Amino acid sequence: MIRALVLVLTASAGMAGAAEFDDADIVFLGEQHDNPAHHARQAELVDEIGPAALVFEMMTPAQAAAVTPELIGDEAGLEAALGWAESGWPDFSLYYPIFAAAPEAAFYGAALPREEARQIMDRSIADMFGAQAAEYGLTDPLPDDQREAREALQAEAHCDALPDEMLPVMIDIQRLRDAYIARAALEALDATGGPVAVITGNGHARLDWGAPSYVARVAPEVAVAAFGQGEAAHGAPEGGFDVTEIGPDVDRGDPCAQFRDG
Repeated sequence: MIRALVLVLTASAGMAGAAEFDDADIVFLGEQHDNPAHHARQAELVDEIGPAALVFEMMTPAQAAAVTPELIGDEAGLEAALGWAESGWPDFSLYYPIFAAAPEAAFYGAALPREEARQIMDRSIADMFGAQAAEYGLTDPLPDDQREAREALQAEAHCDALPDEMLPVMIDIQRLRDAYIARAALEALDATGGPVAVITGNGHARLDWGAPSYVARVAPEVAVAAFGQGEAAHGAPEGGFDVTEIGPDVDRGDPCAQFRDG
């Protein structure tokens, strides 16, 4: 496995470069989804790493199949082909430089389609994932301490507005998404030989229970690195990363106002 480099970097201390990830077959590049500076750093690192494949949490496999070399140079055309405006993700202008930074890469989608996510109330995540569910640990219950920690995070993320019975469902969705991302990354590595860069949220990039932990479980011989991005007001993201940077804040107003006022 790649050596552990736990570096919390600020703008004054310098920034990480591709050399930090030289030994990695798969590099998970985390983000806070609505932070423009995080996406700019991902684009810079992708340009430096020169990945053979790019995996996006934000795209389904069907969307990834629509990405062509011709579209990489056409921001508006690529956005339209992906149906990005209807996806619910932040503005495509934040993500397009990442695509443009690796125009010759193979593109993979790792998103859990919304229609599948809606089925989670009626189907187990093992059933939804398919034949490799046990291999990826989706048939196993979470350790009590991890389950409790994850329930607390989900409650906080939803401003304590979720009914308690929904917290395990939200955790199951996260586990399924982590497994999807890990599987897509391994498929990309197998097809291209790597390196593979994965564009995903910090929560999925964390080493302790995010997608990298699934890769380590299924393919322990694969060298993995995780890059996390925090914000000045909130500090480093939790979960363990090989490299962490602290970027500028984003003014989000009161994120819980919609729960109180809705």
